[in-house]
Amino acid sequence: MTVIVIKSSQEIAVMRRAGRVVAAVLERLKDEVKPGVMTRHLDMVAMKEVRKYGATASFKGYRGFPAHLCVSVNDEVVHGIPNDRELKEGDVVSLDFGAVVNGFHGDAAITVGVGRISAQAEELIAVTRTALTIGIKAARCGGHVGDISAAIQSYVEGKGFSVVREYSGHGIGRDLHEDPLVPNFGSPGEGPLLQKGMTLAVEPMVTAGDWRTKVARNRWTVFTADGSLAAHFEHTIAITDDEAEILTLV
Repeated sequence: MTVIVIKSSQEIAVMRRAGRVVAAVLERLKDEVKPGVMTRHLDMVAMKEVRKYGATASFKGYRGFPAHLCVSVNDEVVHGIPNDRELKEGDVVSLDFGAVVNGFHGDAAITVGVGRISAQAEELIAVTRTALTIGIKAARCGGHVGDISAAIQSYVEGKGFSVVREYSGHGIGRDLHEDPLVPNFGSPGEGPLLQKGMTLAVEPMVTAGDWRTKVARNRWTVFTADGSLAAHFEHTIAITDDEAEILTLV
């Protein structure tokens, strides 16, 4: 049974603080993405930055996840574990980070290129970023989760890319993952009703090839099954009487 948690204005205010921390950490990390940098270094930067703001990282220890930050490179879709891998010119890097402030989470993701990247990679990143914007615009009080899903799917597939179907966005608040699920594919008017005070993590995961995925032996890192490039963008939003508010902005 889906249990939707409606947040009070005071709770959303705390989530807004957590969201600003997430946005600031990701903004800092963008400057660190360059050839020769180990993904482990990015995790250390995230750890230091989140502590500077008096917050804690959502992912560290979550269901056993060993890092503060998810770093997914090229054909890695999500949940990449930082390690000694060195970034190379032309790589596509997705950075997913969450922070907790006074018991409430914020969660966001960006994808950036390392140095000069291919035209296909540039388009993939641009389409995924725009898909997030389109999905958020479809998140209106009185609508349905399927409105978000359909808007993302229609735009992405219209550009010749694919949306990952085995992983989705989600509710968020006191828990990192709450109901409802927010898939990146679906039909308008389907799914739970969007109500004022709902807080959601909307996160299109897009591939340059097929949508199917596989999981690495570490049981975390998700790859595209066909080895194609992937991109990932995410914001935490709150449903209002008007347009959804993006909570993960600086």
